[in-house]
Amino acid sequence: MKRTWTIIGVADVTKSYRWYQSLFGQPESDPAHDYFGQILDDDGTVLICLHRWGDHEHPSLTSPHSATPGNGLLLFFRVDDFDETLSRARQLVSELEAEPQINPATSTKEFALRDPDGYYVMVSELNST
Repeated sequence: MKRTWTIIGVADVTKSYRWYQSLFGQPESDPAHDYFGQILDDDGTVLICLHRWGDHEHPSLTSPHSATPGNGLLLFFRVDDFDETLSRARQLVSELEAEPQINPATSTKEFALRDPDGYYVMVSELNST
């Protein structure tokens, strides 16, 4: 099995960490560090890593001013509790980027919103078939 660890640059790791925990319906906790945190699924799978801008001299994470956060990146999450996630998403943002709709390519429901750093987050229903 192969897994990816998507790492995004964020201004405030704790704020973003709690935002993603809220979106995914996870209990609130603190990230391991003030400069880095991993959002994990119940089975320990890494869903997303949050890295504070400018720490550790990573060339692509030096500053959000070098490029617009999210340009060329779509954070795409499939969830098994779509309606509940949608409800939580509506509490996190004043307006969704894309209202729930059926994706004709996958025949699944999906919606989109922006996270606190401006990343475009697409949430898709995990189709059990």
